[in-house]
Amino acid sequence: MEREQRRELIRFAIPKGRMYDAVVRLLSDAGVRVSSTSRDYRPSIGLDGYEAKILKPRAIVEMLARGDRDLGFAGADWVAEHGVDLVELLDTGFDPVRLVAAAPASILDNGGFPKRPLIVASEYTSIAARWVAEKGLDARVVRSYGATEVLPPEDADCIIDNTSTGSTLTANNLRIVDDLMGSTTRLYASRPAMEDRARRREIERFMMLVGSVLEARARALIEVNVPADRLDAVIEVLPCMREPTVASLRGDSGYAVKVAVPRSSLAVVIPKVKRCGGTDIIVTTPEQIVL
Repeated sequence: MEREQRRELIRFAIPKGRMYDAVVRLLSDAGVRVSSTSRDYRPSIGLDGYEAKILKPRAIVEMLARGDRDLGFAGADWVAEHGVDLVELLDTGFDPVRLVAAAPASILDNGGFPKRPLIVASEYTSIAARWVAEKGLDARVVRSYGATEVLPPEDADCIIDNTSTGSTLTANNLRIVDDLMGSTTRLYASRPAMEDRARRREIERFMMLVGSVLEARARALIEVNVPADRLDAVIEVLPCMREPTVASLRGDSGYAVKVAVPRSSLAVVIPKVKRCGGTDIIVTTPEQIVL
């Protein structure tokens, strides 16, 4: 009986490593508490009907593909590496990296590779093999196990690795020769879980909670007082999700307008609102926005 009940739980995976802190913070802001110790790979999670496990992102992708896990966060690069069919639910935008091919400048001939057999090292061996085939290179792909950038020139002619700033590649005298793909931390579900009506309903509820935090982080709430004759002008310069909230001020002296705008547009929007006659402008940060 206990085993049957356990199978009804949503099997959720939290990524280990550099993704962990950002994901747990996101869950906390969504009202989902994750409690674990440094040695605890089965944390308690403050969401009824869920059981969680902390796994390496690569393992999360493999388990979602097999249907051993229902829901989890992982990098898009590992999904591409395994070539698996998962349901992408949300892009958090966390840990943005580029997957690139890089080589020592000393072996490049006018930016290209020499006409000889090459060794390409990568943790992403499937992506590397596809890249070698697409480029028509005479190359052998070897698996690396971290610190891929230190292999050239003695142990590899070229590497395929992820980079956020390119500084590590530069420090190891490597030059980017091709840009393969971008990757961020994303929320994925397994196909079997999404095909099950009950599980899908729970997963969509989870997606709404997490998505509301991501939406709120991208927006700011502007409240502004506007004279009646300037209302249309102010509303015209306010980008909003649907329609702004407008309420009459006491004594019919004007209106109070409230709207959530993209945070990236604040530096442009606020001066425009001021020029159009807006006063008493207040900017606050929402915690969650459910669309």
